[in-house]
Formats: sequence, C-alpha cells, structure tokens
Amino acid sequence: MPTKYRDDIREHCDGRLVVTADRDRCLLLYPLPEWEEVERKLIKLPTFNKQAIAFKRFMIGYACECDMDAHGKVLLPDTLRKFANMEKRIVLSSQVNKFEIWAEDAWESTRDTWLDEEDCDELKEVASDLVI
Repeated sequence: MPTKYRDDIREHCDGRLVVTADRDRCLLLYPLPEWEEVERKLIKLPTFNKQAIAFKRFMIGYACECDMDAHGKVLLPDTLRKFANMEKRIVLSSQVNKFEIWAEDAWESTRDTWLDEEDCDELKEVASDLVI
C-alpha cells in the first residue's frame, strides 16, 4: 500500500480490508467499514432476479478479509490473483471509497479503451454535472 494511504487506512479500519473480484477482471479492495456497507446493499438485492443473485454470488463469493501489515503490505489470495491475471506488476487505483487493483498490462489496455473517442461522448453525458 502506498505510504500516503497507510495512516488513513489504519485510522479508518485498523488495517482491516476486504478484497473481491470485479467483472472487469480487476480486484476491488475495500476498508472493512466500506465493505460492510456494500454487503448491506447486496443483501437488499431482489432474491428472485437471476442477475441480482449472480452478482451477489460473484461479489460475496470472491470476498476475502485481509489485513495490512505493519509495513503496509496486503497479501492477496492466490485465487483472486489468478482471476485478475496478476503475475508480476500491478497498478493500484484509488476510487475514493475503495481501491482497484489491476494487472499492469490489463490496466494499460483498458485505460486506452477508456480514452477512445466513442467512449468520450458517453462520458460527457455521465459526467455532465461534475465541475472539472
């Protein structure tokens, strides 16, 4: 974990984290209190909706508690590392209430698609209320 986040993580959740899979083949790393909020929302999903059930199984099924050690290291479970094709270098991207963890090559190729001209038009609509 980068130094600039360590103190906040220790203060916010005593270094207790939850990591799970994301459908973009990256991992999501939540401080425990943030994950507990996600779980509360997942539990409220409709129980007779196949997509909701599948999403809940995916998110909760892959979820693993992990701790940040005294040196700021977080050990990611092998099953999740394999899921996200993480062999060597990774990228950690802060998303305000959580982190995304990507295999470096997946991050670079996905980032390039985010910058694609066609996607920028959709981004304008989504982010139209933001002041940048």
